[in-house]
Formats: sequence, C-alpha cells, structure tokens
Amino acid sequence: VFANKMGVIMSCIGKSSKNMSLDDKIERKIVEMRRYKIGQSKLKSVDSIVMMFPMFKERLKTLRGMFEQYDEDSNGSIEPNELKKFLEHLQLHLKEQEIENLFEYCDLDGSKGIQFNEFIVLLCLIHLLAEPSSSVNSSKAGLEQVGEIFNTIVEAFVFFDQNGDGKLNKKDMIRTLNETNPRERSPARISKHRFQEMDWDKNGQVTFREFLFGFINWVGIEADE
Repeated sequence: VFANKMGVIMSCIGKSSKNMSLDDKIERKIVEMRRYKIGQSKLKSVDSIVMMFPMFKERLKTLRGMFEQYDEDSNGSIEPNELKKFLEHLQLHLKEQEIENLFEYCDLDGSKGIQFNEFIVLLCLIHLLAEPSSSVNSSKAGLEQVGEIFNTIVEAFVFFDQNGDGKLNKKDMIRTLNETNPRERSPARISKHRFQEMDWDKNGQVTFREFLFGFINWVGIEADE
C-alpha cells in the first residue's frame, strides 16, 4: 500500500518541473478537498484546534520509529543516501532527479538532511498526492491512522484559509485568530508573529508545506524529546 502511494507521488515529483510545482499540486488538492468536505469539518474555532494538540502530538510521534529505522547513522536526519535506501527498501526504482526533487522539497531548512519534523512533511506529502487505496495492509495500519490526522491538519489549514484559494495570507490569519473567539481575541502582535514564523520565504503567503512545518512546531512535537 505504502509503496504504491510512493509510486504515485514520485510521478508527480518527476513532472513538477515541466508542468506544475509540488506546491501548486498540493494547493489544487486542498481546494478539491475543501470543495468535497465543505460544511463537514468539526473545527469551528481556534480553541477547537488547540484542544486537539495533544492528540496530534501523540499520533505524529508514532512515526519516530520509522524515521529512526532509516536514519542509519543516528545523527538525527536522513541524508540523500539514506532517503535513497528508504525508497529502494520500498522496491521503487526512481530516477536520481526524482529523488533530488523529493529531498529538496522536504529539506525545508536547507540543512542537507531531512529531520524528523521534515519527515512528517514527507509522509503528509505522500498522503495528499497519492491516489486513495482500496485496501489496507494491516502492517501499515498505524500509518493509515496517521493519514487521518493529516486530513485533520488539512482541515485546520482550510479553517484559516478564509478565501479558499489553497494558501494563507496575513489578512486571513489575523482575522481568523482574532474573530473566531470574540471573547478572547488574540492580540494582533501574536497573530502577526504566528504568521511570520510560518512564512519562511517572507513572500506574504503561507503554502500548505510552510503551514504544516509551522503547525508541527506549534503542536510541540519535539518539545519533550
């Protein structure tokens, strides 16, 4: 199941330079998910999202074992050669450029290594762009369960995406943080800081990849490691 998903995502990665960037593909996917699930989300306020942080944290931490398995030198990051072995273990025969595209996309801080939080971004990328599977391998049940968490994180992103264009801008973020709980409005400086720490390239917009990485930090996935 997981290998099949990886094959689908690799076809997207291999074509990204000629057709559509991965950010564009994810943006389109989120817009589609929003349209399909409109009105179904249980996330009605910032508080409803924050209350789920402990659950997010525990579920995402279950991926650490998988990460450590492929971090062969135990240095806290997966280097290109380790990523290649990870893909080969899944019996995928990928072009070098495809592997490089995947690595560069997930190496958010440019450290030349995929750290645990970036590994979560990698798996979420696979989850979002893969075709749905008709069967579930029991040995991958834990990963499938985490897939449900990724869907909920997408719902959180959509909650902040007020205009539904698949990306966040500062106006969206500040308005949502300040208006969803009128009795406990967030100071504008807090809202602005939250947006700025997610907007890595400082272009005034937050893509889902940037949001996911910031959300992981917000949840505090590694705070007690």
